[in-house]
Amino acid sequence: MGLWFTEKQTNHFGITFEIEKTLHTEKTNFQQLDIVQTKEFGRMLLLDDMVMTTEKDEFVYHEMIVHVPLFTHPEPKHVLVVGGGDGGAIREILKHPSVEKATLVEIDGKVIEYSKQYLPGIAGSLDDPRVEVKTADGFLHIAESEQAYDIIMVDSTEPVGPAVKLFEKGFYEGISRALKEDGILVAQTDNPWFQHDLLKTVYRDVSSIFPVSRVYTANIPTYPSGLWTFTMGSKKYDPLAVPEKRFHDLDTKYYTRELHQASFALPRFVLDGENPNR
Repeated sequence: MGLWFTEKQTNHFGITFEIEKTLHTEKTNFQQLDIVQTKEFGRMLLLDDMVMTTEKDEFVYHEMIVHVPLFTHPEPKHVLVVGGGDGGAIREILKHPSVEKATLVEIDGKVIEYSKQYLPGIAGSLDDPRVEVKTADGFLHIAESEQAYDIIMVDSTEPVGPAVKLFEKGFYEGISRALKEDGILVAQTDNPWFQHDLLKTVYRDVSSIFPVSRVYTANIPTYPSGLWTFTMGSKKYDPLAVPEKRFHDLDTKYYTRELHQASFALPRFVLDGENPNR
């Protein structure tokens, strides 16, 4: 009988993986961190018993949180990632030739350390000379920044522990101040099946701050329900009105220019603000 790990995604539902071995386990100053080798998804990073990323499907999340806003902005030069210590978002950001600097602010330095050690295919770009890595509280970093960034990505864990404040309206107001006059925010906003109220609240808050606000989706097998959402707030540019000439070819596995547009086509229950669990 094999060793199995179950992430309990709700009180009544979970997703289970067969584990070959544990590569690292540690209680950091912020959370429980585990890196395991799975038979189906390769190496997997777990934080507080929740799947953060896997070698097999990480490209979906990282390509979609990055390329949608970076193609929406005509010339993104300075990009900030709040969270994202695994480095996957940074890897994708650096594929855009206009980017001069990418800043990563991760509160838990152990996530960076062990991602670089055990997940080099994801974290390998963190040593690029265009990247600045800060082990710090992203909430405080935003509060201390003003008109500093073209794009800010909130690549956080789910809203538990230190990440709770990264889903509050005051944080998005701070991001607006930290963005340049034509800047863009994008945040991962969980799934509409089990976190419907969270998505609804975040969209309401973002749309009250930014003139352009959109929700888009991606299919990520190891995340709760498989249907994942991102919420964008833009001061000027609409992701549904990107000129065709702005797109250029990238080395991607999920994102395409056609999918850029299609990802904003939402299920009816999401558009109507209905909770499918009621």
